[in-house]
Amino acid sequence: MKKITIISIAVIFTLGIIFGLKYIYKFPLDKSSKNEPLKEDKNKKEQGKDNLIKVENIYPNQEIESPLYIKGEARGFWFFEANFPVKIFDDNGFLLGVKPATAEGEWMTENFVKFSLNIPFSKPSTKTGKLVLEKDNPTGMPEYDDSLVIPVRFKEIKEEPKELMTVKIFLSDSRFVNEPYFDCGKTIAVERKVEKSSAVAQKSIEALLRGATQEEINQGFVSSINPGSRLNKITIENDVAKVDFDKQFQMGVGGSCRVLAIKEQINKTLLQFPNVKKVIISVDGETEGILEP
Repeated sequence: MKKITIISIAVIFTLGIIFGLKYIYKFPLDKSSKNEPLKEDKNKKEQGKDNLIKVENIYPNQEIESPLYIKGEARGFWFFEANFPVKIFDDNGFLLGVKPATAEGEWMTENFVKFSLNIPFSKPSTKTGKLVLEKDNPTGMPEYDDSLVIPVRFKEIKEEPKELMTVKIFLSDSRFVNEPYFDCGKTIAVERKVEKSSAVAQKSIEALLRGATQEEINQGFVSSINPGSRLNKITIENDVAKVDFDKQFQMGVGGSCRVLAIKEQINKTLLQFPNVKKVIISVDGETEGILEP
């Protein structure tokens, strides 16, 4: 009888261990290690290129706003001439901003080199988008392309628009740019879907600042306006549209051909409206010296 009792106790004890282990594996005490990884580990998992390039202050699905400060480090071969391009896209594929990241030390090495930059970007058309840090590839050969892509959310877009409307913007037509008598002011109208609003002129200019789609670019339809430009304000009074941009709009703009192309894109986008007969362009409230060759 005593022997049977001992065997019964041993069986119960063994079963208890088995069921206890099953419970632990099914419901781990550290739930965060299975379902919610630490921020840093999640970042590494989603980026997947920690041996090549690391971003220290931007995590996947982080809310961002313009201008975006980025810092990190990359292997020297990720750079060329101490730079590599950084781009911000929305989920409609519009290039909202582009700027080179600059090495903060000797870049001709296989070791990690620190970099940083502030990148302005235009108003997005979607709530989400992506930050792309491209390996500089001076060869142009696709087999040497590489990039780190981080999904982001745009702070200024609280929700996706519930209703859309169609507006028309004007891009530069560069299909015949190599012809002897190329017209720098030649444009082509394209349509955009934007959030429904009574401020149609404003929505049209914001769409214009987002530039061309990749498909349009492949066809030779481009925007001559700086990526990252922002609309400060637009007013229409007495048939005159006054449109004011931020300083990114004017940054590095020069040459008679490009200046004419930018003016025509803006003028034609606004002159399509029957209550606009004239357009005045300014940057941070200043009209003097704006868009001069």
